[in-house]
Order: sequence, then C-alpha cells, then structure tokens
Amino acid sequence: MSVKNLFIAFEGIDGSGKSTQVKLLSEFLTQKGHKVYTTFEPTDSRIGVMIRDMLNHRMEGDQRVIAALFAADRLNHLLDKTDGIIKKLAEGYTVITDRYYFSSYAYHSVHNIDMEWVIQANALSADLLRPNLNIYIDISPEVSMERLKKGRNSFEMYETLENQKMVYDKYKIAFNRIGDAEKVFVTDGNRKTVLIAEDIRNAVDGLI
Repeated sequence: MSVKNLFIAFEGIDGSGKSTQVKLLSEFLTQKGHKVYTTFEPTDSRIGVMIRDMLNHRMEGDQRVIAALFAADRLNHLLDKTDGIIKKLAEGYTVITDRYYFSSYAYHSVHNIDMEWVIQANALSADLLRPNLNIYIDISPEVSMERLKKGRNSFEMYETLENQKMVYDKYKIAFNRIGDAEKVFVTDGNRKTVLIAEDIRNAVDGLI
C-alpha cells in the first residue's frame, strides 16, 4: 500500500512538549505504513552547534547574528545532500521537524529584530518547502517555566518567563501575519499527553 509522505513542523514555546509529540506522531505514522524521518532545529551541523553555543552562553553572539545563523542552518537543513529534508522527502520519507521557520519569526522578533526582516531572511526556505502542516502546541508561559525548572540547573538565553510571554504573543502575530499561506493546527498543550497526541493524529490523518 502506498502512502502519501508529508512534511510536518512542530512549533511552540519552550517546554510545550514538542519532542514528546514528535515521537508519538512518528510511531503512529510508522504504524500507518510511513517511512518516518524525525529531525530538529537548530540542527547538529556546524552552524547549529555554533547557534547552541550562543544560546547556552558558551559563545558571544549578537541577536542579529543568531537570527541570520538560524536562517543559514535552516537552508542547510533543507538542502544538505546527505540527509537534508528535501532529499529525505524525495526518498519517500515523511519528515517531522521539531521547529521550523515560525520559531524564528516568534523568537527573534522579541529581540528588537523586525519580524518582516526575519520573514524575508527565511524566504528562501519558505519558497523551497512549506510544511503540509504546522502543529502549534499551545501552553501558557507560566506552565512553560514550571516544566523547564524541573530537573534543570541552567537555562538557555530565551528561557525566562518574560521572554516566553513575548514569544507566546509573537507566535500569534506571526500566524496572523502569514495567514492562508500556511496550514496551522493549534492544539491545547495544557492537557494530558495522550489527549494532545490524539488531537494531532486526527489532524494529520486528514492529510493522508
């Protein structure tokens, strides 16, 4: 039985449970007959490692530099000849990514970088490949910080309550700004994991 392979991007503020839901959706689609490739941003490429070093305060980096590096990392994520997203899709995989360009729209624009600039910086990626579905897991910034504090002694650059509140608002602005150009599915992330997963499965099932 042939199945339609998809490109799905998960979005949300920190602590929203994206990685858990990526895993659960991957298992569901595998059972449905899909070859599934899961990935994430920033990637583990050299550019991605540089970004992580900046986010974790191991390396100095201006916010404008970080935004530009994310755009470059994303293009490499798409175009890498070994395991790039476009190559994986051509090989028949359904690709699920933990973060894509909506993360850049939301996160970078809280640091006095104009959202329109961020959108233009990522325009090549958007022209190359838009997700069949962007899945946004909606949790409150307060819940985000509660989850991040469990078992953590250090935090990345963006992981403060004030920042999460701003990112939360910027996500909504980005979704409204992009409008019908993107398919966005919003699910309530404050519920039990199994209920969120069921919600997501139903949304994705409609695309197959």
